[in-house]
Amino acid sequence: MIKTIFLANILMLLLSGCSGGLLPSIKQTTKSPWQHFEEAKKSFDIIAAHQTTSEDLKQLGFDPFETPNVKLITYLELLERFMPNQSIQMDDLDPGVQSCLKMRELCQGYEILPQMLDSKRYGNAFLDLFNFRRKQITTGWKFNALIVLKDGLVVHKVWGGEPNVSKFEDKRNPLGPLQDINKVLPAIKIY
Repeated sequence: MIKTIFLANILMLLLSGCSGGLLPSIKQTTKSPWQHFEEAKKSFDIIAAHQTTSEDLKQLGFDPFETPNVKLITYLELLERFMPNQSIQMDDLDPGVQSCLKMRELCQGYEILPQMLDSKRYGNAFLDLFNFRRKQITTGWKFNALIVLKDGLVVHKVWGGEPNVSKFEDKRNPLGPLQDINKVLPAIKIY
C-alpha cells in the first residue's frame, strides 16, 4: 500500500510539470578576475596602444602566466587571424599590426575570452525526462579581446563579445526517446 502511494506521488509529480529542482542546470564560467562584462571592458579600456607595456598589462589582470584563460598567440597565429586569405594584404592592416608582424618573434598577442553563462532547463519534467520536449534558457555574458604586443609594448587592441546573452531553446521530439534511436541502441551489424 505504501509502495503504491509512493509511486502514485512520483507519477503525479512528473505529470504535473513541476520542475522545481528536478531538471538539470549548468553554470559555465571561464575563470578570470572579472565577474561582469563591464568589469572586463573597463580594464580593457585602460590599455593604450603605444603606451601600455606587458608589465602594465599584468597590473590590469591581462597576464597569461598568472591570469587563467589568457592565451599567448604567436606571430604566425596573428598572421592567420589578420590575413586569413590572399585578398587581405599587409598594407590593409593597422600600422601597429604591420610593424609588429614584420618583427616576427618579437610580435605576440594575448587572447582573452572570459565568460559567465547559466543554462537552466524548465518546463514539464516528464516530457523532458523522456525527451518529448526540452526547454532551456541560457543567460550571462561573453567578452573577447585581442591585444597585440611588439617587443613588450601594446601596438594594437580590439574587443567584442556579448554583454547580455539571453537564449531560449524549445526542442520538440514527437517520438520522444525513439526520436534519436541511434543514440539509444548501439549500431546493429549484420554479418
